[in-house]
Amino acid sequence: MKTRVTAGDETKHVGSTSWRAALVDRQNEQWLRLREHGEQRRQHLSERATGVLADAIQWLAELPEHSIHAVVTDPPYGIVEYETKNHVKLRAGRGGVWRIPPSFDGAKRQPLPRFTVLSQEEISALYNFFGALAYGLNRALVPGGHVFLASNPLLSTMTFHAFQRAGFEKRGELIRLVQTLRGGDRPKGAEREFSEVSMMARSCWEPWGIFRKPFKGTAADNLRTWGTGGLRRISDDEPFKDVITCSPTRGVERQIAPHPSLKPQRFLRQVVRAALPLGIGIVYDPFAGSHSTLAAADRLGYLSIGTERDAKYFALGCKAFARLRALDARS
Repeated sequence: MKTRVTAGDETKHVGSTSWRAALVDRQNEQWLRLREHGEQRRQHLSERATGVLADAIQWLAELPEHSIHAVVTDPPYGIVEYETKNHVKLRAGRGGVWRIPPSFDGAKRQPLPRFTVLSQEEISALYNFFGALAYGLNRALVPGGHVFLASNPLLSTMTFHAFQRAGFEKRGELIRLVQTLRGGDRPKGAEREFSEVSMMARSCWEPWGIFRKPFKGTAADNLRTWGTGGLRRISDDEPFKDVITCSPTRGVERQIAPHPSLKPQRFLRQVVRAALPLGIGIVYDPFAGSHSTLAAADRLGYLSIGTERDAKYFALGCKAFARLRALDARS
């Protein structure tokens, strides 16, 4: 017996029309096919969420066109930090390209990738990687589908350009105001001699690129046909805004999902909600990690699917999903 999934819990059905009903029907048909697509190992986390153990670019290459409606993802900012040799060092607490900050003030800081050490060869590989990802997403998304892509001030120009070169329209940037330990350090080994010097500005913000797959015709026509093209408003009186203040993930949430790049539910739920303007469609996270994006989507009543190629993180995400979804994440 087929399970029929309705649109997001918050979807307004004021003046419901035949085109809206058709969108929901198409969504349900796509969902039944998509969550079983491919031969890779998968975990159906709920009726509305599925995680797949797979490489994102390979999985996208095998996906039919127009299969997904929005993307919200926090990718590996530099491919080098997730290479096996550096990830082994991270898990062993020895760093490699990862900087293991010291504990102070009774708090243990999370590791951070040192993107300033990337070689020209690694930077070229990074650009090519994001280009391949962008081409795959451009084919898989429906016309008007949005991509929210996390980055950082050191690499955002390059990664965002790769998406524009692949044919996406840049629709702005979402700025997450968050103070991390990135930057602000004195010269290593000469901290006292140059106590008045910082090698970089302390990072207090995180850029998320906002991209849209082009569409033909009017925005209203595309919304009726595909359910995409715009961003969901916060309320009738308030649009979605491009600045969100949100502190780093801490406490119980990090205990639930100890992933080095975990984003808080109170932030993700705002972004994921905006990604489907009518609350109808399927959200995809190519780098699902802790499955936090899927948990945010499920909490909103959205359908979502995520791929993760690291077996340990995939297992972590499957275990953490329900508890992340259940969190009271009011900002």
